[in-house]
Amino acid sequence: MLTQIINGRILTPNGWLSDGSVLISDGKILEVTNSDLAVIGAKIIDAKGMNIVPGFVSMHEHGAAGHDFTEATAEAFETILEAHALHGATTQLATLSSSSFETIKSAVSVCEELMAAGNRFLQGMHIEGPYLNPNMAGKQWGDLLKNPDREEYAPLIEGTKCIRRWDISPELPGAHDFAKYATEHGIFTAVTHTEAEYEEIKSAFADGFKHAAHFYNAMPGFHKRREYKYEGTVESVYLTKGMSVEVIADVRHLPATILKLVYKLKGVENTCLVTDSMKYAANEGKPVDDPRYVVEDGVCKLADHSSLAGSIATMDVLVRNMVQLAGVPLEDAVRMASETPARLIGLADRKGRLQKGQDADIVILDKNINVRCVFSMGEIVEGTNTMIH
Repeated sequence: MLTQIINGRILTPNGWLSDGSVLISDGKILEVTNSDLAVIGAKIIDAKGMNIVPGFVSMHEHGAAGHDFTEATAEAFETILEAHALHGATTQLATLSSSSFETIKSAVSVCEELMAAGNRFLQGMHIEGPYLNPNMAGKQWGDLLKNPDREEYAPLIEGTKCIRRWDISPELPGAHDFAKYATEHGIFTAVTHTEAEYEEIKSAFADGFKHAAHFYNAMPGFHKRREYKYEGTVESVYLTKGMSVEVIADVRHLPATILKLVYKLKGVENTCLVTDSMKYAANEGKPVDDPRYVVEDGVCKLADHSSLAGSIATMDVLVRNMVQLAGVPLEDAVRMASETPARLIGLADRKGRLQKGQDADIVILDKNINVRCVFSMGEIVEGTNTMIH
């Protein structure tokens, strides 16, 4: 069936197009035209003057709707994926926090099964840890943390094609060998939970670490040791040309001023918006089921309010915050949530842009940047068509 979205402002790779239309056929974008004249035989979707933008690419999310990907079940995966899709995330990576390799293997197996079955939202796995610097990883992962072990990670990487991203601490023994190996196998590799300073970051980048996970969080900035001062990971990443970053733009993990600074210094092409969401994201106001945590002010905190415990953001919230609080143009905020992450994780041939030949993953946003309709592979995601008819 041919579908035509008309009467909206379309974000194309060349900028905004008004009075045009998007033609969809067989799950793909057939054409983005500068005419909104109805095509004979097409199902017409009236965007009512709203913004028509690419579907969001969520490349770092741990959970939602009361579930976490470490549960390693099809039910947990599907529940999380569907919850984030309602908020515009038409492309997602399933992120595992530091886990045993038994859990990682189980989750990879579930991911492979769902992708083989044609799940339209899932595009692979993202593993964070367990190769993390314990000084920067907190206590939540306990004895799971370790140094990279080729005899452990190589068989896993060789045995699957679904791992698209893996984040570790670059200063650990064997970390650079890991990065070279992962990169050779097409895995996007990032630094995370790290104390690395400039020389280490520069060397890590050369060996395959091309990205900084949840930038500013779990990494030091400019600091002092005894009488001398040193650059932190933050400044080192800024100084490493070509190294991309991601920010949790919930304005809780980072204030709007820092979000604006990252955008200014790293630019759209090297900045991604990520939720880094835990299971309490998109949880429909259900009570927190763990006495260690409370959810308030748009974030999850430790119950004693001593620290943040995790993000509950969704992709639409990030885009809205970047525009309304950080002062970033809507087109740039959307690109950081779609085009840039799609390119970094190797999906730019199909995802992240509204142009001929791309998958028909589309979000319609109203003037207040609320999601009003989501298309995944040309089909409206159930529960998202809230446009007024």
